[in-house]
Amino acid sequence: MVDDEVDRFFEVLADPTRRQVVRLLGDGPLRAGQLAAATGASSPAMSRHLRILLSARVITDERVPDDARLRVFRLRQEPVVAVQAWLDQVQAHWQEQLGAFKKHVEKNDLEKKDLEKKHVDREETS
Repeated sequence: MVDDEVDRFFEVLADPTRRQVVRLLGDGPLRAGQLAAATGASSPAMSRHLRILLSARVITDERVPDDARLRVFRLRQEPVVAVQAWLDQVQAHWQEQLGAFKKHVEKNDLEKKDLEKKHVDREETS
């Protein structure tokens, strides 16, 4: 997933209703009416949210076999996996930075203890 796609994914999920839709679809496929009822959104508002999620390729839709008028929406795994990979890279970077900082602090603590010990030793010999 290129940076533009990651940006688009986060842009789409900036809306709390769309985040809720993604959470709900993470548990399994649902129809638009079920999503509207679960989120408290009106049918037109849910339709608009679903169009945005579809255009960003965060979800897919398919017709219900028994009733071609109904569609079922599913969360696509690919964008979620790609964003997770991006987040893993960010986390690895920060863990490396924090690890280096920890080593620096530990080294300074040891140096400080050594200086304090030398100072105490000098006072005892004086």
